[in-house]
Amino acid sequence: MASRGCVLAVFAIFFISRILCSHGAPVAPMTPYLMLCQPHMRCGDKFYDPLQHCCYDDAVVPLARTQRCGNCTFRVCFEQCCPWTFMVKLINQNCDSAPTSDDRLCRSVS
Repeated sequence: MASRGCVLAVFAIFFISRILCSHGAPVAPMTPYLMLCQPHMRCGDKFYDPLQHCCYDDAVVPLARTQRCGNCTFRVCFEQCCPWTFMVKLINQNCDSAPTSDDRLCRSVS
């Protein structure tokens, strides 16, 4: 009878942890504060918190990371440089698509 109680307790713990972690997976905390569940993404073989980092060129980088595109600076997590036109477009836009009001035209730096 005691083993049935243990089985139910283990099942209850498993079920509760699945409910608590339904929006993310357990990951190692980066701070002294224990976070049981948080959203995560994968970049190659590394996991990262998308609220603090992004995956750029197969590397985990901070959301504030910038890079040059001609004479412009773009945020690599949110924008992309179209090198043959030196145009900065939003990350989900195709470099071959027509320019939009969100695009920035940059000049080549000699």
